[in-house]
Amino acid sequence: MNKQLLVGCTLLLVVIFSCRTTKNTHNIQTAITKKDTTQVVTVAEEKSIDSFAVVKEILNQTINHKINFSTFYAKIKVDYESPSDSRKLTAYTYMQKDSVIYIRLVGSFLGITKEGVVAKITKDSVTVINKIDKIVQKRTIAYLQEVTQIPFDFSTIQDVIIGNPVYIDSNIVSYRNSLDDFSVLMLGNLFKHLITLDKNDFKVLHSKLDDIDVFKNRTCNITYSDYVDAFGVKFSTKRKFSVSEKTKLDVWLDFKQYTFNEPLTYMFNIPKNYKKQ
Repeated sequence: MNKQLLVGCTLLLVVIFSCRTTKNTHNIQTAITKKDTTQVVTVAEEKSIDSFAVVKEILNQTINHKINFSTFYAKIKVDYESPSDSRKLTAYTYMQKDSVIYIRLVGSFLGITKEGVVAKITKDSVTVINKIDKIVQKRTIAYLQEVTQIPFDFSTIQDVIIGNPVYIDSNIVSYRNSLDDFSVLMLGNLFKHLITLDKNDFKVLHSKLDDIDVFKNRTCNITYSDYVDAFGVKFSTKRKFSVSEKTKLDVWLDFKQYTFNEPLTYMFNIPKNYKKQ
């Protein structure tokens, strides 16, 4: 466990990418009134004013429904599978909004259930303590962005954990309207993002993102399910991340316990005898 541990621990929280463009152009009001079939609409430049306004308002509703909090705690069952490994872990996560995130990963190591990795994430840095190999790694957020080539920051990591949508862009190129949900395709500087929303309450059901740079060929599907009304918010208690580049990684998150806006207590101590990398 070296650089891969540090990056992997962070990417477990920040997952990204995939979708495809559409071709037919229609008026948005026409598409909304047709209940019998799913309509795909591309926002053409000459007809984009009304369409953009309606779609933008829907996205604004989603943004306005983002979960707001001061503190957050969760016990999360984590399952992940890759071509070379599969593992079941429990992640204990503590967040002070816009300040710090602490994560403890507990799992079976050499047949013994124990705390394996402890991480501290701030706006500027990531510190990972590998308790199995007795190694400490300290890196800047900028370093991890450079290694992963993903423009995440503290706020992005925070939103991924809490279940808020990420990489929302104002450059809307198409939408799809169906009976139960509404999908919008956005084109940013680095990613294409197709987000699917529940029509009734604008909660996020699915995100598909991919790199605009076809040579990177990174794709990601994020599914949000099992929403519950708790602590005054709609919270997705089960999520699946499927990420592929050269290989595929599937991660399932099952939130077993969670609290919002309650006092947190967390100790983060680096043993003096641990090797620094």
